[in-house]
Amino acid sequence: MMASDPQNVRTSLGRNLTFGMLDSLGKAIVTGAFEEKPFPTEAELSKEHAVSRSVTREAVKMLTAKGLLSARPRQGTIVQPESSWNLFDADVLRWLLDRKFSVDLLRRFSELRIAIEPAAAGLAARAANTAGIAEIRTGFARMEAAERGEDDPLDADIAFHVAILRASANPFFAQFRDVVTTALRSSIRFTNRIKGRTADLAQHDAVLKAIEARNAASARDAMFTIISDVVHLIDQV
Repeated sequence: MMASDPQNVRTSLGRNLTFGMLDSLGKAIVTGAFEEKPFPTEAELSKEHAVSRSVTREAVKMLTAKGLLSARPRQGTIVQPESSWNLFDADVLRWLLDRKFSVDLLRRFSELRIAIEPAAAGLAARAANTAGIAEIRTGFARMEAAERGEDDPLDADIAFHVAILRASANPFFAQFRDVVTTALRSSIRFTNRIKGRTADLAQHDAVLKAIEARNAASARDAMFTIISDVVHLIDQV
């Protein structure tokens, strides 16, 4: 077996430290750890997390790119308001879910989904190629398997919805996969807790059949129905 390249090992360790610090600080910011106190200096962060200044600097730079921090002359690094955060960033979305469960956040997720996913389903009905439709079928097959206890219900449901975004043949819709995945992870847990069951297979099958039939209007309506049910449950709460 060949010995590891010391340079590669150091580089890998540096990246792991940076991303570890990024995750720790990101969660702290999003969950409100710095609401009542100033954000630490670079020296304080390095000492607290026992990492080098370069690791700290890189993590802060990444958080700044995500809209969570900003550096201002004579003011140092400060936490930005939530309105400045990049809510399409996968890390930011994940950290948001680490906060105490919020029905309001779930409603916002659902409002975004209802604006995106029915349109994506309609586009998929018109533009999906053979591979795209096959991926949607695979997602639905996984949902059926999950009903039999042979797959993970949450992962299967997500696979179905993400497959439709990809099958839309619109790269902008495909870029919403992280948002939709995060929204689904939140909303499915919420709705399952209320309904006591997993996703409605008949509703998802209606979306699949409409896409296979190249019926854009039916595909949009069927997807709208799925997400509208979630919104209805949220409104009941």
